[in-house]
Amino acid sequence: MPTNPLSTPRMLRLPEVMRLTGLGRDAIYRLGREGQFPRPRKLSANATAWREDELRQWIETRPVSDNASPNPRIAKE
Repeated sequence: MPTNPLSTPRMLRLPEVMRLTGLGRDAIYRLGREGQFPRPRKLSANATAWREDELRQWIETRPVSDNASPNPRIAKE
């Protein structure tokens, strides 16, 4: 998807960030405090959101899992 440097990035609220990343609320805020996840932006006194481009960049930096089993509770023999 081509990006226009003059276009405004799409802002995502928490439920959409959770769907996009697969992370829960607590994990998102904990990783943000630890500097390991994009920080939200203040939209108003009562609203915050994340930049979609920063989230997609973060997703691309995640390592590929080496877990061969789709169920992590199944032990490898």
